[in-house]
Amino acid sequence: MTNTKSKYKLLAVDLDDTLLDANLNVPGRSRRAIALALQAGVRVTLATGRMYRSALPFARQLGVEDYLITYQGALVRHAATGEVLFHRPVPLDLALEVLALVKRYGYHVNIYLDDFLYVAEHRPESARYAAHSRIPLEAVGDLAAFLKERGQDPTKVLVVAREEQLDELAAEARPLFGGGLHITKSKPHFLEFSHPLGNKGYALAAIAAHYGVEREEIIAVGDSYNDIEMIEYAGLGVVVSNARPEIRERADFVCPSNEECGVAEVVERFILG
Repeated sequence: MTNTKSKYKLLAVDLDDTLLDANLNVPGRSRRAIALALQAGVRVTLATGRMYRSALPFARQLGVEDYLITYQGALVRHAATGEVLFHRPVPLDLALEVLALVKRYGYHVNIYLDDFLYVAEHRPESARYAAHSRIPLEAVGDLAAFLKERGQDPTKVLVVAREEQLDELAAEARPLFGGGLHITKSKPHFLEFSHPLGNKGYALAAIAAHYGVEREEIIAVGDSYNDIEMIEYAGLGVVVSNARPEIRERADFVCPSNEECGVAEVVERFILG
């Protein structure tokens, strides 16, 4: 491993709509660029709302053997050793309050415990999510009863509905939960409820502190609302051009889209020079 001449020592990359193309694959050019960044001594982390077990195959494909930011930043776990740097789940009482709120609307809910995915019943939404994340799911009936029986804090709670429905739900939920939960959209039709410190910005800061990397030495690349904290934390916050205007305006640099290998462009320009 050679030391890079680049001032950047840590690269954090979102998966969906950032690194992955429309077919949920890593384009060859981006794969090669990440391999060269790793060879140059730069640490790479994947920063995703996905489950750890959903992110892990991509880490292995890319040769990333470092901490992964998963569940939006609620779980930071090492890709090679499985060691947990931290886990910040949703307190059980608040998770039950979220379920009670969402029940009035009748929207589909995902619950995550021990890196397994649970739903109340099999619905088209759950089938699409399972196919997208390439993860099996288990239908357990009433989710509130299931959580009470398990007596565990879920890693996160995800609600699936149309965007305008989720915006209405979020507007009602934010005043109710105040600073008790972090509420954000990862995709237009996914609303995520997580621990207030369970976001990608805090997770990236924890990894940087673990390795003694300064903020100025970090690049973060993303596309969505759940990437904002990490983009703003990094010394160089990058947004892909396929992101919405309100996300792009938070960036220090806008790179080409996920379909145009924007991540490769970032690596080639700022790390490989």
